Order: sequence, then structure tokens, then C-alpha cells
Amino acid sequence: MRRRWLIALIASTVAIIAFGVYGVTTSPGAVVAAPSPTISAEVAEAPASTPVPAPTPTSAPSSPPQESPELTATRYFAAWQAHDISSMTGLVADPPADFAERHRSFDADLRVSSLSLTPVRLRRQSEEAAEMSFQGVREVAGLGRWTFSSVLHLGLRAGAWKVLWTPETLHPSLKDGESLRLKEAQVRRPATLTREGLLFPRDSRAGDYVTGLGGTAVVLSLEETNSGRVLLASPPLPPIKTRSTISRSVQAAAARALDGTERPAAIVAVDVQSGQVRAVADTLGGRRAFNGLYPPGSGFKVVTAAALLRTGLSPESPVACPATYTIPNARTFTDSDGTDHGTVSLTTAFALSCNTTFVQQTYERLRDDRLRAEAADRFGFREKPGLSSCRIRPYGSPDELGSDSIGQNSAQASPLCMAEVAAAVASGVWRPAIMTAEPPADSPPPVPLDEGVAGGLRTMMSAVVTQGTAAQAGLPPETFGKTGTAEVAGAEDHAWFIGYRGSLAFAVFVQNGGAGGKVAAPIAARFLNAL
Repeated sequence: MRRRWLIALIASTVAIIAFGVYGVTTSPGAVVAAPSPTISAEVAEAPASTPVPAPTPTSAPSSPPQESPELTATRYFAAWQAHDISSMTGLVADPPADFAERHRSFDADLRVSSLSLTPVRLRRQSEEAAEMSFQGVREVAGLGRWTFSSVLHLGLRAGAWKVLWTPETLHPSLKDGESLRLKEAQVRRPATLTREGLLFPRDSRAGDYVTGLGGTAVVLSLEETNSGRVLLASPPLPPIKTRSTISRSVQAAAARALDGTERPAAIVAVDVQSGQVRAVADTLGGRRAFNGLYPPGSGFKVVTAAALLRTGLSPESPVACPATYTIPNARTFTDSDGTDHGTVSLTTAFALSCNTTFVQQTYERLRDDRLRAEAADRFGFREKPGLSSCRIRPYGSPDELGSDSIGQNSAQASPLCMAEVAAAVASGVWRPAIMTAEPPADSPPPVPLDEGVAGGLRTMMSAVVTQGTAAQAGLPPETFGKTGTAEVAGAEDHAWFIGYRGSLAFAVFVQNGGAGGKVAAPIAARFLNAL
């Protein structure tokens, strides 16, 4: 009996020791060991009356980390991209006192406007250390995209993963006390010359379109201060003495024609046969003479007339020119002079810029999308490569079709686009304007107009100058043109005059200038008379 009690006591003691070992080996990161089956068998033989003490663990398991290194890195990158320096500081172990100022001055001194970060790969170096490689892209004002690769070091501190920040976290070039600077240098800009090899005339108003007219340029470089290694630099300036397609005499005439014009304005002239730009005088700013979009008003009637001539009308065809015209069950349109001219030829209606005529004829003859097709397919009113901008949408109602026909609603064009329209009438072929010796490889192909259509448009544009809305503008003989007055909601009308004379086609545009015949056509006269 004594022997059996002794065996039970020994078994209990061994069980307590075994449980303590088991409690230690199940702590985080350790290998778990199973209890010995032999010890379990001995305990089973103990009498039921023998008390077995409850096992007590020899040590408590440690708390698991609060987050993973991946999660810390993700939070840090998100805060960094959002410029949330407070959150970044909270994720860094022992951040330097100037941590926030380093980030602010880095962005300010190097003119960084945005930052994007992309994690690449996490590598665990040990149970308490890891590093996340990442790629970044900064946008630097004046220089563009600045790409870099770096590493975010992480460590386990007091049960939580923290960023182990060093200066090279900002950029690898900051290692070992190196610094970065944005260097500015004033350099003489290589001047673009005219097609004759001459300097541009003074105050040419073409500075947005060619280089060198301002005399100097600022060249930027982002470099390491100590080593001088350049990380990012301005693109090289164009070759010295590059010739343009601009004619010096035509450019001078265009620039001087805008003298005294108080409203923003532009004159664009192109060679009829080649499409090369011969002049661009622009006070609109932002290269809007090429890419600005404005309602062309009655200047668009050149396109509408082309579509009508293609339906079988001729310049002599009789048409109504009433004071008002109401589209059936839709809007009423009013002629600008409020006069009922009765029945006139299509040429006379064009010369008088009779809105009611063109709305009525468009509604009756062009409801099958012919107007938009004419504009898009034969006059460039579509998205396309090239210098000019113009567009028109499919109409959604008779009211919209009527407005499109007189250059309102969805019809929009830049001055260069309308100069292309005038050049197409003069040459019989629509071609995109260019500022190079030959059209670029992706340039839209030329589009021939029917000779009958082109001839009819020439007759009608001549009548505008000899007996129509531009007859009092002082234009020289053999000028062909079309006035345009485009309505603008809440503002004064835009003034247009487009046309051609000899080898030059042109467009004159005055933003919110008023009536085309009274404002734009006289400017065109000054331009042409100075050539």
C-alpha cells in the first residue's frame, strides 16, 4: 500500500514538471512539444482519493506584436503621400527633432508638388527587423517626373513595429550627409528665325509659339550638393537658329494690326497651298489661337453652305430670308438685322449673313446628319492630331441642329481651325496647318472638296466683301471672306472674320469684341493692307 502511494506521489511531481516545460515551449516563436505518453499512463494508475495539485505555469507568455511590418509600412507610405507628418512621426521610432522640418524643407526647396509611392518587396532580416523596398515618383515644378528607389527600415520596439528612419529614406542620395539642391541658371535662348532666316519683328506677339523671342531662359537642374551629380535636368534647348514657317513681313503685319485692340485677340495666317503657318499674333494667351475653342458664329456658315451646295443648291438658288423663322414645333430664330428680305439668292443670303435662311435650309435638307459629317469629314471638326482644335457633336434636337448651322451650340473652333476652313475654299483641298517643312507622320491626310462646292463658296465669299457684311471694312480688292458674330451667354459677342487673298488664308478673332463686320473685318483690312 505504501509502495502504491509513493508511485502516485512521484507521478504527480513529474506531471507538474512536464506541464511547466510545456507552458514555456508554447511561447510565441518556440516549437511546441507534446506531453510524454508514459507520464500520462503513470498518472492514470493513481488512486481516485489521492489529491493531485493543479499545475502552475513557470512563466507567462509574452504579448504578440500589435501589428505586422507590412501594415506599419503601408500606414507610413499613406501618411507620407498625404503629407500627414504628424501620423508619420507617430510611426517612427525615436524621430529626430527636425523630422517634420526636414520633410517640409525637402519639398519646398526642391519644388516637389506631388509624391506617389509603390511598395516593392518586404524582407524579414530577423524576428525583430525587416525592410521594405519601394519606388517613388515626385513631380518637380519645371522639371516633371523624378523617379527614385529606396528602402524603409523597420524594427520591433516594445511589441510594435516602427519605422527606423534615416535621411536616405527621403532619397538615397541623402546618405552619409549628402544634400540635394535645385539649381537655376539663366541662359540665352536660341532664337527661332523666320522662314527667310531673319529675326522676328519686335513685339511680334508670337512668343508662345516659337522660342528665343524673350532673349533668355531658365534652365533647372536637380543635383547632389557635394558630388555635383545631376539627378534631373531641364530638356535641352532647341538647336540654335532654327527656322520656322513664319514669314517676317506677314508676322509684322499681323502684330501691328492688333495694335490698339483692347480685347484679347488673335490673327492667324496660313499658306493656301502648303498649310504652313505664316503668322500668328496672339494676345489671348495660352496658345489659344491654335487650341482655344470658341463658337465660330456665322463664320461657320462656310461649312453649312458647303453641305447645302452638296444637296443640289447653287449660289443662284432662290431661298427665303425672313426676319424670323420657326422650326416646326420648335424654336424661333431671328435674323440679326430684324429685316424681312423676302426671297433672295443663296449668295445674297450668305453675304447678308441671314440666320433664318441657313436654319431653315439646314432643317429641310440636312437632318440626316449631313451638317456634322461635312464639318467633321471635310473641314477638320473632329478630334485629330495636329495644331488646330475644332469640334461638333451629333445634334439631339431640331433646335440644336438649327443652332449648329449658324456656328452656335456644339460648333466650336480655334482661330487656326477657321483659317484652315478659309484655306480649303481657296485651294479646293482641306489640309491641316503645320509649322514644319513637311507634314508630320501622323498628320491627317488632305481632303479634296468638290470643285463645284469650292467654286460656289468662292462666289459667295466674294459677295460678302463686295456687297455684304464686310463691304464697309476697307478690305483690299480680291479679298474673299465671311464675317462672324458669335453669341456668348452672359457676355458680349465674339467677333470673327475669316477669308483669303492671294496665297494667304487667315482668321481674325476678337474675344467678346462685338460684331464681326464692325470689329474683326477692319482688323483684317489693316493686316492685308500692310502686306
